[in-house]
Amino acid sequence: MNHKDGKPITQPDKKRIVPMAIIFVVLCGFSFYMGGIFCSEKSRFAFINSHKSLESPKGSSAASLQVKSTSFPECSSDYQDYTPCTDPRRWRKYSSYRLTLLERHCPPIFERKECLVPPPDGYKPPIRWPKSRDECWYRNVPYDWINKQKSNQHWLKKEGQKFLFPGGGTMFPNGVGEYIDLMRDLIPEMKDGSIRTAIDTGCGVASWGGDLLDRGILTVSLAPRDNHEAQVQFALERGIPAILGVISTQRLPFPSNSFDMAHCSRCLIPWTEFGGVYLLEIHRILRPGGFWVLSGPPINYERRWRGWNTTIEEQRSDYEKLQELLTSLCFKMYNKKDDIAVWQKSPDNNCYDKLARDTFPPKCDDSLEPDSAWYTPLRACIVVPDPKFKKSGLTSISKWPDRLHATPERISMFHGGSASSFKRGDSKWKKHVAHYKKLIPDLGTNKIRNVMDMNTVYGGLAAALTNDPVWVMNVVSSYATNTLPVVYDRGLIGTFHDWCEPFSTYPRTYDLLHLDGLFAAESHRCEMKYVLLEMDRILRPTGYAIIRESNYFVDAIAAIAKGMRWGCRKEKVVNGNETEKIMICQKKLWYTSNKSSR
Repeated sequence: MNHKDGKPITQPDKKRIVPMAIIFVVLCGFSFYMGGIFCSEKSRFAFINSHKSLESPKGSSAASLQVKSTSFPECSSDYQDYTPCTDPRRWRKYSSYRLTLLERHCPPIFERKECLVPPPDGYKPPIRWPKSRDECWYRNVPYDWINKQKSNQHWLKKEGQKFLFPGGGTMFPNGVGEYIDLMRDLIPEMKDGSIRTAIDTGCGVASWGGDLLDRGILTVSLAPRDNHEAQVQFALERGIPAILGVISTQRLPFPSNSFDMAHCSRCLIPWTEFGGVYLLEIHRILRPGGFWVLSGPPINYERRWRGWNTTIEEQRSDYEKLQELLTSLCFKMYNKKDDIAVWQKSPDNNCYDKLARDTFPPKCDDSLEPDSAWYTPLRACIVVPDPKFKKSGLTSISKWPDRLHATPERISMFHGGSASSFKRGDSKWKKHVAHYKKLIPDLGTNKIRNVMDMNTVYGGLAAALTNDPVWVMNVVSSYATNTLPVVYDRGLIGTFHDWCEPFSTYPRTYDLLHLDGLFAAESHRCEMKYVLLEMDRILRPTGYAIIRESNYFVDAIAAIAKGMRWGCRKEKVVNGNETEKIMICQKKLWYTSNKSSR
């Protein structure tokens, strides 16, 4: 080829161009990557080092984290019931198949709100326990839909400025007390301390769990955020343990073999569909020898089928399928009367050992960890209890209240777990709680009811508070050693959670939040700011936070807390340890004037 002036064009060597082009692209990409790292790291260190720190704790020679004091704006009023990971505004992004849209779907970091969730107009400090079990302020949970839809079933009713809770339910419109009395006749273990922990799937406003509190049974009431609007918020406003959740495609956030009893009162879960995965999940979390209680379709179908918009043949078929599935899971019919049927999980492994290899559902293989339950997919297989734990079944474990202080058998699962470490932990937390009560006189009175221990180990705080008018949600980090089985074996309740994400509850649902070294353990994974903003979201106005933390973090926490309108003070720890401090913070009650959507 020639130029137009006739001079020949020198053709480049194609064999050399291709390698050189590749090298050029690789070098450009590497330079971009290193530049990004340098810039992000430069920005991070500039943020830490360019701002004046708060005064370091007296007597501390260690460096402290330095942050800029900031003021967080108010969220708009339409975020007063904001539940970030179960936000109806985002449901359209997810499938309705198996109600996947109701599971946890947390917003990415760039969509997270950095504002303070306001209370509803007219919000008042909640009515105190035990009166709160029967009534709450309407303006605190201002939802009329559930009142109108369930008025004939006596879930709740509005009178003046209050919601009243008559104790009704879909299957017990005349009162939950009579319903539980019948259940106790069918299950004598409910009377003698054998049954201590329970889960109520599709809990409504948690009247079943609320009534059981006086009978020595501690219940996790579970319901999704759906068209019923605020079942879990009503439960927590009443002072009854509850958490947002749904059995769909993921395991529930609890370890295996934990609950003594599971209950479903017309919760409309299709137990026999999708390979029986929903009932398999109940089997997983139920303790050997534990009970599953079902009322509603297809129980008592011979009398009830006309009210269920179905045929007697369909209901008979559903009942037979359910009975067949339960038998294949080594459940046995324990008792039945009227609308209530009770099955018992096998108390030992004899039944599982006899299951044929080609049976369905099959036994899970060793690749599926029984206690893995944080974003763990459901599988249609049977989790067989570990045969080496022979004293963790319902017939062997200590009865309540002896169970609280008996060293759990499953403590041997953890490195360093032993009877002596367990006893030392209990002794330590008794001293800590006595100190906390001096720092917060409201603790131990009916001014504090709903408590969360944000990063427990063995539930020591909850055990030390067991004689006070409180209940404690024990949270074990999904990134920490899984000690939650020990918590349940003590007769306490809890859940797995990753504090780099929002918690599964409504705003303003806890009176007291407690954390012990959470930032020291988790700050490398997520920003402290987001954890504190989440604490502000779930803490009730005038509620408290007790923060035990390394001296390195306390000043930074104080700066962020000030921007959230908290009042905080530093206190010394009870054992004189100079490397950590206690911060006592109280959230202020304020009302928003911001009506526009953010």
